[in-house]
Amino acid sequence: MNNMGITVYITNYNYEKYIRKAIESVLHQSFQQFELLIIDDGSTDNSKKIIESYGTHDKVKIIYQQNKGLNITNNIAMRLAMGKYIMRLDADDYLTPDALQVMYEQLEADPNLGLVFPNYYLVDANENVTAEIKRHDFAKEVTLLDQPAHGACTMIRLNFLKSVGGYDEQYSCQDGYELWIKFISHYKVANNHNSLFYYRQHGENLTSNENRILDTRRRINYNYISSNKIHTPKTIAIIPVRNTKLYANQLAFTKVGEQTLLELKIANLLKANLLHKIVITSEDQTIKTFIRKRYAESDKVVFISRSSELARYNVSLAGTVAHILAQPPIADDGFEAFMITPIEYPFLKSAIIDDAINSMAIFNADSLISVRIERSTFYQHHGEGMVPILNQEDFTRLEREALFKAVGGITLCKTDAFVKFQKIVGGKVGHITIDQASAFGITSAFDLKMARMMVEPDFASEKEIT
Repeated sequence: MNNMGITVYITNYNYEKYIRKAIESVLHQSFQQFELLIIDDGSTDNSKKIIESYGTHDKVKIIYQQNKGLNITNNIAMRLAMGKYIMRLDADDYLTPDALQVMYEQLEADPNLGLVFPNYYLVDANENVTAEIKRHDFAKEVTLLDQPAHGACTMIRLNFLKSVGGYDEQYSCQDGYELWIKFISHYKVANNHNSLFYYRQHGENLTSNENRILDTRRRINYNYISSNKIHTPKTIAIIPVRNTKLYANQLAFTKVGEQTLLELKIANLLKANLLHKIVITSEDQTIKTFIRKRYAESDKVVFISRSSELARYNVSLAGTVAHILAQPPIADDGFEAFMITPIEYPFLKSAIIDDAINSMAIFNADSLISVRIERSTFYQHHGEGMVPILNQEDFTRLEREALFKAVGGITLCKTDAFVKFQKIVGGKVGHITIDQASAFGITSAFDLKMARMMVEPDFASEKEIT
């Protein structure tokens, strides 16, 4: 191919039901300046017979290998590629007829553009379209690049891909994210407004290990920060404690397992590597006495009193933050960021706390919150009945209509952004997605009962809840 056109590679493992559709969608493209690499990763079904039927096609090259995994396979394709651009297609997905033409022309029009990714359709096992996934306009709307491109069907300039070292083979998933954070610091990226491929959702790929995916992302962030010597902001944690009653006991002193909620929260914060100091603030003298006695030997845990006026429920925490940052023990230490994290989230992992700070540094966000995607449909009562908000009944799924629920109790903000915007969540607001256990909050007696069940040895293993 002499470094002209496109290299498309299809990765396959036991997708005999879908592989032919994927191959045919490439071969019948309107743009024909391509080569197609079909890489089978040790399939044990009838895939080989189907793949072999394309062995004499002049655009097709077949590679068989034994269970090397996604990122190793990506790098094999990168080394074999003869095209100017390269794109992966998963064996259970397929392209629209003009997909290659559209992305090729966009890359050709801008020599500084490193990769382009399109919108796409969701289809079921029988190819019924269930939704259309659209992204914000990168040219006009996107200033915070913390939502990566889809790993597959993203067309990449091959020499740019090689210049960033290809894919990191220590990771077995999240190839799109790993490449994304390397790429955005060096090259221009863009999306395409057209939906150019069909992403198939079926029984074999609907089940995902969320904890494994999120843990991999945290490791990618940590390694990227370390290898590139990126500065992470010097951060202080703030635990605001009100004199809250639950079953006639202060919530802070309510026990979950062998520890009170306050002790459990502080213990998790102390395990975080990127927190330089932990401030407990309250108007309650009982809290003050407890902290100063319990953590007398710790130079990392301090108590700062606040007034009853600042502790009122209808008063923003911004006043409390400003009060803490002005106190001599804190003001003199040059903290660049603060994290508000209440005691109501006892299972928030220390690794997530560190990852929030790493993520803020990687994407240069002004503030950051911990979230989970909310997939429920929400309604408002408009007098005449219940009406879905954000047009959630519509067919199209827009990125701007996706709902994220703030959970887990992380609100992270740079101190200079706090001064500039005069609020805790302001400027460019980033996010980290957290696991379900970390997102669990105690806001009722029922939640407290569930939390106590979660720490019992016969309820769940430590690995599942910490």
